[in-house]
Amino acid sequence: MRILSTIFLFFTFISFSQNIESHQWENRILVIYTADKNSKELENQLFILSKNKEELLDRKLMIYSFTKNEFRFQFEEYWQKSTIMDKRYIDKKQAFKIFLLGLDGEVKLKQTSVVSSEKLLAIIDGMPMRKREVSNKN
Repeated sequence: MRILSTIFLFFTFISFSQNIESHQWENRILVIYTADKNSKELENQLFILSKNKEELLDRKLMIYSFTKNEFRFQFEEYWQKSTIMDKRYIDKKQAFKIFLLGLDGEVKLKQTSVVSSEKLLAIIDGMPMRKREVSNKN
């Protein structure tokens, strides 16, 4: 129940066309918040991630980028409208935030700067469920 509460605290204020909760136990989620969809941080972050699409797919990582009023999934070109239900979770002092959620829905990383592929992949590879995935493949 605590896991779902954590997810709701961060994400119930956005109405995504695809429900983030549907990813629990299936996918890891990288949520990128930006105050400006044309920000250099978002552009840089997506560029870094796009160079590692195969690795991200192998690690079951889904990416949501969102602003106050819009969102997009993975590397889609077009933004879709979203509805904000609760603005108190958007920190007006931080124009850029990243959250990494594990398969269990728990926050594994939270930071306010662009994350390198190496750091992101290392965090995921260090997760117990990821280690099991790798050992099951072998």
